[in-house]
Amino acid sequence: MRTRLLGVAALLVSPLAQAASDEALNTAWLVLASVLVFFMQAGFALLESGMSRAKNAVNVMMKNYMDGCVGGITFWLLGFGLMFGSNITGWFGMSHFAPHTGGPWDFTFLLFQMMFAATAATIASGAMAERTRYSAYLIGAVVISGFIYPVFGSWVWSGIYGGQGWLAALGFIDFAGSTVVHSVGAWCALAGILVLGPRLGRFAADGTPRSIPGHNLSLVALGGFILWVGWFGFNAGSSLEMNVSLGLIALNTHLAASAGALGAFLAQRSTSSPVLLTTTVNGSLGGLVGITAGCASMSPLFALLTGLVSGFVVVFGMRLLERWQLDDVVGAVPVHGFAGVWGTVAAGLFFSGDLFNWSRVGVQLLGAGVAFVWAFPLALMLYLLLAKTLGLRTSTQHEQRGLDYAEHAEVGYPEFNLAVTFDSNDLPRRV
Repeated sequence: MRTRLLGVAALLVSPLAQAASDEALNTAWLVLASVLVFFMQAGFALLESGMSRAKNAVNVMMKNYMDGCVGGITFWLLGFGLMFGSNITGWFGMSHFAPHTGGPWDFTFLLFQMMFAATAATIASGAMAERTRYSAYLIGAVVISGFIYPVFGSWVWSGIYGGQGWLAALGFIDFAGSTVVHSVGAWCALAGILVLGPRLGRFAADGTPRSIPGHNLSLVALGGFILWVGWFGFNAGSSLEMNVSLGLIALNTHLAASAGALGAFLAQRSTSSPVLLTTTVNGSLGGLVGITAGCASMSPLFALLTGLVSGFVVVFGMRLLERWQLDDVVGAVPVHGFAGVWGTVAAGLFFSGDLFNWSRVGVQLLGAGVAFVWAFPLALMLYLLLAKTLGLRTSTQHEQRGLDYAEHAEVGYPEFNLAVTFDSNDLPRRV
């Protein structure tokens, strides 16, 4: 009798122990993925700094350092509740603001989503580099992290704590954020560069573009590699648990990044242009952005095709911006915006088991369009307001001499003569 009771007890305890073990593994995986996504901030900082001039290196680093800090806190206070709180209406969440209670997985999920919010906010940093006031930029990062990004995100990803976003209800596919994170961030960046205008000397009087090379291409390559590594956590972590799909997601991510670089190479060759490191790195990033929506729902062959096309989209998108005299220092709009739209459409085109379903493609186009209609006008109003009040663009004198000293009273390379002189008129602003 005692043996039977012990056997019954073992049968009851075993599933509970297995469930506890599964929760621990899922939590550990999500923590690791969060760390990888956070490490992407370092990748963005290095890439953007390398593409900027030496006199602005500290300023670029400071923006990337702080937008993750203030944006993360803002997302915890407000954004998480708007994005993932109980979404009865389908438009935004109405609970879980400044969450401080819950289980281990709840806290880990919050951490993971804070990293995503930081990514959306930092996309504008590189596009608006070398002429943006530091304090005005941080205000923009707070609004993006706390309102623009999470409200749109609630339309696609809410449902964890009740309800469902209206785009998700239509069947919109965006597994890890080609549109939710990257396109939303890119449309905010586009608004920023429209309000700012180009850097001094970027275009001739007749509109001919002039090259302003970055100061350290090694940093660009290193930043690209770090972003590539972090993207494995970005995409595979979006599974939110340890499961058998992780291998496919990681493989698709890698294939798309590789094909994106190849696509950028071929696009440059097709126009007899020199093969630039910066453009090639951006091609791989475009491939990563493009595959983010459909990394869990398409075959490796179509992941490669998605990345290859993304490389072409980035190269010709950068040239389109130059034709429009829009100064995007790092190519953020083509990489995150144009490639994000293509990747969102590709997720509908190449959905495994149901290829070329045009009704699904229509939903994907709707979602991509809604992202623009939501993010761009709001960001445009935000930056216009900042320009009229606090001031969005730095002074001509400070832009010429560099924002490192003007905004932060220090320079990134004090040992070298950067042909920059400082005087009492260049005192740092209060930020």
